[in-house]
This record gives sequence, structure tokens and C-alpha cells, in this order.
Amino acid sequence: MTTYAALLRGINVGGGRKVPMAELRALVEELGHTGVRTHLQSGQAVFTAGRGDEESLAAELAAAIEKRFGFPVDVLVRDHAYLRAVAEACPFPAAELAPRQLHVTYLSAQPDPERYEAIDRAAHLPEEFRLGDRAVYLYAPDGLGRSKLAEQLSRTRVTKGVIATSRNWNTVLKLVELTAGEV
Repeated sequence: MTTYAALLRGINVGGGRKVPMAELRALVEELGHTGVRTHLQSGQAVFTAGRGDEESLAAELAAAIEKRFGFPVDVLVRDHAYLRAVAEACPFPAAELAPRQLHVTYLSAQPDPERYEAIDRAAHLPEEFRLGDRAVYLYAPDGLGRSKLAEQLSRTRVTKGVIATSRNWNTVLKLVELTAGEV
């Protein structure tokens, strides 16, 4: 049995694409998974599965969400070891920063460095980003909502063909904790 986090992209934002967390928990249980919990309203579900891999579990959950709620939702599924490794590999001094200043964008595939070459890093300072293992780390001292670099990182030329969903540092750490079985 492996504990996973499902990261749903773009739900419960701005009044659209509503997926109530109680219904999401019930749906994940209906798929045969156990220990189902959700975190916040922005689309994180933690569950234990005895079968499948990250990609097949994500596809299964995405299909079930579309069938139940009537709209497609991009889903990434990651296990505890991966989530912990991403947190531990943070290239920024996370302990010294406010959680709103640090974000991780989880990706469905390894980022292609060539797609990021056109971004003028110097023009966005003091904001910075670094590529990781199927992740992009973003340091945005004024927060994500004011970040011009975040806009550049989300452009389709960078993310084309890749599922990308961002989480703030508090959520990154909470997902590590929840998938470890701690509450």
C-alpha cells in the first residue's frame, strides 16, 4: 500500500469548476482507495492505494471527476517519497522565507530547460526560479499574486503539453506530512 497526494488543477477558483471536498473524498473512496483525506478547498486529496502507479491513478481520478462533475480537471498524483524529495531539494532557503514567498509548480513531465531559456531572469529580479525533478521552484518575495515571473512561467510556450499546478510552501510541506501518515 502506498500513500499518494492527488493535486487537482484549477478547481474551486473564482466561483467556477466547483468540486466540493466531501464529494471528492467520496469519489476517491468509490474508486477503491482508503485513508482518504482532503486538504483545503483548492484541490488536494490524500489516499492510500494498493494498485496502480502515479499516471494510471491520475488518469482514473481525472476520468471519474469529469464523469461526476461534467468538466475535465487536470490531475497529478505523487507519492510521499517524491513529495518529500521535492521539499528537501528546494534550492531556496525555505526556513528563512515566508511561505507565501515560495512556491512549487508540480509538472507531469520533466521540464525542458530549453523552454525556459527565453525568460529574461535578470528582468524579474529579485524573483527567481529553478528547475527540479518534475517541478519548478519559484521565489516571489511579494507573493504569487503580484509575480510577473509567475506569469512568464505559466505561458503556454513553457507549459505546452504538460500538466502544471502550483502550491505554496505551506501546502508543499503539509502534503509531505499527510502522505507520511501524520496528521
